[in-house]
Amino acid sequence: MKFLPLVLANLKRHMLRTALTICSVALALFLFASLRTVSTTLASGSEVSSASRMITQNATAFVIPLPQSYATRLGSIPHVQAVTWANWFGGKYGDGKKFFAQFAVEPESYLKMYPEFQIPEDQKQAFLKERSAAIVGEGLVRAFGWKVGDNVTMQGTIFPGDWTFTIRGIYHPSQKEYGDDSFMFHYDYLYERERDRVTPGWFILKIDDPNAAPLVAKTIDDEFRNSSAPTKTGTEKAFAAGFASMWGNVNLLMSTIGMAVVFAILLVTANAMMMNQRERTSEVAVMKTVGFSDARVFGLIIVEAALISMTGAALGLGGAILLPIVTGFGTGGFLPGFHVTPGTALVGGSIALLLTVASGIVPAWQAAKLPVVQALRRVE
Repeated sequence: MKFLPLVLANLKRHMLRTALTICSVALALFLFASLRTVSTTLASGSEVSSASRMITQNATAFVIPLPQSYATRLGSIPHVQAVTWANWFGGKYGDGKKFFAQFAVEPESYLKMYPEFQIPEDQKQAFLKERSAAIVGEGLVRAFGWKVGDNVTMQGTIFPGDWTFTIRGIYHPSQKEYGDDSFMFHYDYLYERERDRVTPGWFILKIDDPNAAPLVAKTIDDEFRNSSAPTKTGTEKAFAAGFASMWGNVNLLMSTIGMAVVFAILLVTANAMMMNQRERTSEVAVMKTVGFSDARVFGLIIVEAALISMTGAALGLGGAILLPIVTGFGTGGFLPGFHVTPGTALVGGSIALLLTVASGIVPAWQAAKLPVVQALRRVE
């Protein structure tokens, strides 16, 4: 610790260069952590899915609906305990700048199927009794200032026209990965206005044994294979993972971009450290003359690199951790539950250590092995 003032004095020699290098490291670690968090958030969305729930959709494409009559037939499949369904609405509210999901659901069975949506009992009962009622997530309440009893009018896109709903309940997700900015209303309300166009978009099944999921999926798909609307059935986890795969190989993309940024900053940091060492050649020679050993000179330069890297890492990782808190980015939308995991923070810290070694090892080694007489010849 007694040499810390000397290290700080060396870093203050070129304050602008030091500050810019720290900012470069901070930006690299911020981007790395944020990009990696996209991957971990998408993965966690499938991990929290219930092992006892399955999704049946149209085998041709998810956007093609299924006949309502499938509900009864699905309920008769062995191991299936309950069936519910939902439909994507696709409306706009206000200026339409904020995207949020809207679903037409079979209210009673859907809420039983998803106990993760926690709603006060009185609000739940009010929602079930009123056909034009809706329940909304806490995120939408924060975004729009809605409250129970408000009338909300949306402009339909898939189903044109103005649609007015009365908010009867506000839900809180028991797990943040489920998101708190969905808007759910009665399927019957949609059906009564669009009777010729509306059938369930997908069915959700609850099974009594998660180990029976492959058998249930095969039985269902075989049942409807030769029908006009063949099905594709899988676990809720596989369904969630399928949405993630629509983004392509996100993990590879994010990892590649993140590591490319880190490598670029490594070159910047190493260059700054080598410039510092070259400018202090005579100073290092004087230090050795007054008794500083090669090992001590080596250690001082490594400590300088460590202070730059670790300060930058603290700022960058701290910024990534605060991002969803400050901006509300992780409360819903496409990436509900967005947050930097301990694993990502640990990897970021490891990268900072790697930056320390990689950027400091060469100038530290050159300074430690610098011949004193040769260096003193350069003193002006």
